[in-house]
Amino acid sequence: MKAIIITHNVPTTNTSESMNAPVAAGVIQSNIIRKKELAQRLSVSTRTIDNWMAKRLIPYIQVTSHFHLFEFDAVLAALKKQYGIETVKRT
Repeated sequence: MKAIIITHNVPTTNTSESMNAPVAAGVIQSNIIRKKELAQRLSVSTRTIDNWMAKRLIPYIQVTSHFHLFEFDAVLAALKKQYGIETVKRT
């Protein structure tokens, strides 16, 4: 899995930039999140995330032995594939 992390310049008190400066056009926001946020988005516990990681059901980026990052769209796709969930468009 390829991860792209985009950082933004944070204005400090020494700059004349506005705190509400618009983000440059065409910049793609990062979809990388931490375990706690992933658990909240999926409405599960962090222990469930740990179990899925141990079973290798979801992809993750191991930064250190106790710090992992997740790409939300990749995790969602892996879970849909694992549990056979298909998106159905209703008309």
